[in-house]
Amino acid sequence: MVFGTTILGSNPSAPAKYYMLFISNIRKILFPFYKEKNIKKIFEILNKEKTNNAMLVGGCVRNFLNKQKIGDIDMATVFSPGEVIKRFSNSNFTIVKSGIDHGTITLCKDGKNFEITTLRQDISTDGRHAKVLFTKDWKQDSERRDFTFNAIYLDQNGKFFDPHNGVKDLKEKKIRFIGNPQKRIREDYLRILRFLRFSIEYQDFNIEDDVLKVIKKNLNGITNLSKERVYSELNKIINLDNLRDIFLTKDLYEILQVVFPEFKYLDRLKDINDEIFNKHLKSDPHLILALILIDDKDNHSYFCHKYKVSNYLKDNLKFLHDYFYKAKKDKNFFKKNLKKNIFYHGKKRILFLSKFYFIFHHKKNYKNLKNILDEVSSIDVPVFPITGKYLLERGMKSGRKIGEVLKKIEKDWIDNNFHLNDDELRNLISKYI
Repeated sequence: MVFGTTILGSNPSAPAKYYMLFISNIRKILFPFYKEKNIKKIFEILNKEKTNNAMLVGGCVRNFLNKQKIGDIDMATVFSPGEVIKRFSNSNFTIVKSGIDHGTITLCKDGKNFEITTLRQDISTDGRHAKVLFTKDWKQDSERRDFTFNAIYLDQNGKFFDPHNGVKDLKEKKIRFIGNPQKRIREDYLRILRFLRFSIEYQDFNIEDDVLKVIKKNLNGITNLSKERVYSELNKIINLDNLRDIFLTKDLYEILQVVFPEFKYLDRLKDINDEIFNKHLKSDPHLILALILIDDKDNHSYFCHKYKVSNYLKDNLKFLHDYFYKAKKDKNFFKKNLKKNIFYHGKKRILFLSKFYFIFHHKKNYKNLKNILDEVSSIDVPVFPITGKYLLERGMKSGRKIGEVLKKIEKDWIDNNFHLNDDELRNLISKYI
């Protein structure tokens, strides 16, 4: 057998992960994403009378062609939103109507969302919102989309409708606006950031001068967009595996800094050791944001306020800001006081701080970073063994003073390297009570 000889017979000791990767690739060929049961069911309901009443479009098709992970599922249909609702009213899909004004109905099932949008034309737009007219013309629908490779339609049988040669552009990694770039951008200024993202992702840095002029001319339009939309697109940029390719092109680098003036320290990413970047930054967008935002002032706070980021990110950045500068002043922060700091702040946060601190100071030395991460991970911090109940059982009256005494005993316990024997404990209780 070819499979047996190639994968197993030629190398019996081949790692299991390669075999699993092989199996995964075979499954993708035999069972492409558009044959997934929920997608098949949607096709079945929409294409009941004839095929191509509905087709997949956008990122899922683009990623399928690129052999990338497929996330959101978008589908276009000739049916009006009302007809889509009617057809799925007795199905097992949950119907969400939040985008109905723009022709989008979201179907939910098994924890996944499937957006079904009626074919449409943009009649007018202010660069943020559009007035639409529904149509049954697939070519008209394609002409309102941003880039050629986002206007590739895929039917239930795996056949493509590609009115703007998007497949060719995708293969060649070319980012091309559909029609007039200025018109496309002024329909939705977020397309500037999407252009930036795809240019980095596909390493298309040979940008036409006319396109570049149009982008720079319309940068102010981004200020009219909701901060949530801008931040959502920024997240996709920050999560790019090849984010640092931004340094390969002066124009895109400058555009990013104009749009996000808070990124005062973008250059901190530039000379980081590849091993450090690949192991610790690629998978941690919060750490990347910290490196390009944090200074001794309130730059990170302004960014968090401006983009209404999650409390989780806000707290993480505040912790890094506060304790980075404390660690700089305290030469024992990552030495003699390390165990104490882990006790107070938790291992997860100290690992986060360690990455930031050592990448900041030793961006080319992976050994220093690895050593501190290994040390933090290996430290076993005990749980403070004394409770309020323990003090009550030894004659202390309940009340506010119990908390105060516990804090004092805890400090002595920590200062004594997280240990107190029975005699020391009895003496402390007598002293504080």
